[in-house]
Amino acid sequence: MKKIYKTLFWGGSLLLILVFASCTSYLDKSPDSNVDPTAAFKNFTNFQGFVEEMYNCIPDKENNYWTTSWNWGDDEMFNTEGDWHMTHQVDLGNFWAWQAENQSQSGCWLDKGSVNSTSTDRMSHALWPHAWYCIRKANIGLANLDKMTEATQEERNLVAGQLYFFRAWWHFELMEYLGGLPYITKVLSSSEKLTLPRLSYQQCADSAAADFRRAADLLPIDWDKTVAGKNTLNKNQLRITKIAALGYLGKDYLWAGSPLMKNGAQTGGSKTYDYDVNYCKKAAEAFGELLSLVESNQTQYALAQFNYKDIYNHIKASDATSCFSDIFYTTGQGWLQPGSTEAILRGTYPGVNSACYRLAQTFGPKINQVVEGDNIIHQPTANYVKFYGMANGLPLDDPDSGFDPTHPFKNRDPRFYHDIMFDGFKFVNGTMPAAQENLRYLTLSSNALERSLNNGSRTGYFIQKLVPHQCNKYDGMYNWSGNLECQLPYMRLGDIYLMYAEACAAIGGATAKASDFSKTAEQAINTIRDRAGSGHVNAKYTADPHKFMDEVRRERAVELSFEGYRFNDLQRWLLLTEYPYNVKTSQEFDRVESDDFFKTNDPRNARVANFREQVIVTRLFGTKHYWFPLKIKDTSMYPSFGQNPGW
Repeated sequence: MKKIYKTLFWGGSLLLILVFASCTSYLDKSPDSNVDPTAAFKNFTNFQGFVEEMYNCIPDKENNYWTTSWNWGDDEMFNTEGDWHMTHQVDLGNFWAWQAENQSQSGCWLDKGSVNSTSTDRMSHALWPHAWYCIRKANIGLANLDKMTEATQEERNLVAGQLYFFRAWWHFELMEYLGGLPYITKVLSSSEKLTLPRLSYQQCADSAAADFRRAADLLPIDWDKTVAGKNTLNKNQLRITKIAALGYLGKDYLWAGSPLMKNGAQTGGSKTYDYDVNYCKKAAEAFGELLSLVESNQTQYALAQFNYKDIYNHIKASDATSCFSDIFYTTGQGWLQPGSTEAILRGTYPGVNSACYRLAQTFGPKINQVVEGDNIIHQPTANYVKFYGMANGLPLDDPDSGFDPTHPFKNRDPRFYHDIMFDGFKFVNGTMPAAQENLRYLTLSSNALERSLNNGSRTGYFIQKLVPHQCNKYDGMYNWSGNLECQLPYMRLGDIYLMYAEACAAIGGATAKASDFSKTAEQAINTIRDRAGSGHVNAKYTADPHKFMDEVRRERAVELSFEGYRFNDLQRWLLLTEYPYNVKTSQEFDRVESDDFFKTNDPRNARVANFREQVIVTRLFGTKHYWFPLKIKDTSMYPSFGQNPGW
């Protein structure tokens, strides 16, 4: 369902789109007196049309601009021509750059100077303006539920559940970056004096939790199994479900219980394991309720399989029924929207190659235009790639891991080979001119051809988790014939297992569990590792609560790599300011094997010499960097809406 807001009940939505055609902040409200309550809200068709505009407002982080930026932790950097992107601006400590007024180009999905809530253009959507618009819209809908007189109870529940979810979700997405805010639960009059104070993060989270819980109690697991949903049978995959509401209920509580939210912004890292246990218990119960439904086969969700015939080319095995890669991109599947069996919340998608064409040209080397397009390259940092441990499940720095710096790419976690392109990787499969043959296999040792700061890899690695390496001039997968679609889910099932493990670990370590789910924190982590074929968490880590939490966090780094979670994780763990999480490094080494070695041998078996790291960037952050600054024009409007400390 590529255009959900047009698929269902479009006729009823036209009336309200005319009323709410421009996105404005709640601080800059438009009158709502033109809404016709006798027509707009009287039945499910019209009311659902009103609701569906909010789906269209969800920003697409990956496809929000010609070249986009969404990984702002220690995980990624760009080549030097990408320094204007938010990724590098965060490195500099310039957190003002998220605001449209401070962007040199409109490349950040958090804010834009011009947005349109009804547009199908991926560049017309941003978090800040759409959030306030949709919060207001949700409140208008909730205030008019009593006018839904020509509807069944099921239809009323569906509409109310979506409205409660969206009111909470848009608040939560803002809170992740900005902290506690006013939690708006009514339609504010344009003539009303603004006095709503900023709440603490936990106060705001409590309000969001109440809305997420209401949504979970009202919404179905599967819209296809409702009477109303049968009108759009097999086209309901993007609709908000009970599972999405439970997932965000747990996430909201876990974030509220995290070290930053309990202890406040501070440096030193001494509070990184200090969680609010009461919030974590609530989080574990919400996740437990969700996972019990999944594992008892009561939902349409399941972990996508990690079963590959050819891991480097992401070719799934003949007996695989789903594919891990399909969570992030699809190709040769008739423009199928990514997500597989695992995506719980996705935005709408314009589809048919129009969005991902430019994105797909930003993950490989630009030397001699082997990858065409703008000279912008997403690159994984070497310090982050180190989180990919060994196939036996141990981290690289464990003395029993078996890691050998003379064979650094051997026997690594299977996800390393899926996600990361390293020295000797066969980058081009198809026919290419003889003069370009030196670009078929990646040359990423120190001072090699593709280590150029400008159009190669600054770090010694490339990423292919989200976009396959065949997106190059000669394999042509980003061309129309590739049927390529790329999109990041906002929430997926793998993340639920990891958040459940973290919440339980904060309560009582590896053996802790929720009352409504059978698995312990350790078993939840091992469920994700079993999917990938990686070794279980070793006993030496399960015995110590802090060491086990470190493994939970390392697992998040690997499983959720480059999906946009890392900055918020380091932030809420009070690690954003701390070494080694405040540096970005390159991988330096010398090749021992000849170029011919890689033509007939697996690159993971190659020998190297002088394997070492070098620091590229050190991020000089203080306590103020734990939150982004709010817009000055908004914080200046009334005293109770204060600025974040230090800004």
